[in-house]
Amino acid sequence: MAEANAPVPVTVLTGYLGAGKTTLLNRILSEDHGKRYAVIVNEFGEIGIDNDLLVDTDEEVFEMNNGCICCTVRGDLIRVVENLAKRRGSFDAIIVETTGLADPVPVAQTFFMDEDVRQAARLDAIVTVVDAKHFMARLADSAEAEDQVAFAT
Repeated sequence: MAEANAPVPVTVLTGYLGAGKTTLLNRILSEDHGKRYAVIVNEFGEIGIDNDLLVDTDEEVFEMNNGCICCTVRGDLIRVVENLAKRRGSFDAIIVETTGLADPVPVAQTFFMDEDVRQAARLDAIVTVVDAKHFMARLADSAEAEDQVAFAT
């Protein structure tokens, strides 16, 4: 478990639609690595498709489906992270799975710009999942896909 006063590490999991973000997340959640994660899943529509695809685990999963996490629900992300920070002993880290349409820059900025979030959590990594078969086409037709790859750590 994380130290009581240390900021909780956060990994932002991003990638274009259909790239395999939920598949990777399921693999992380189902492996026997001894870590416990709080998961924040961002869906763009009212009906959360990816949440239905997540494996049944003991992890805490929070779904935000009021819009894209990078713009309209950024305040929701701040509230969820702040609430999770109050229960930091029940998990080791937070994984934020963005919608495939998300620009990861505003999501990452959330962990630097908001003072309460900065004290509660620290951005550990931005992981971008790409579909190797369609990668070049996505880069050619999507600024979001380009940003997702450019800001991976």
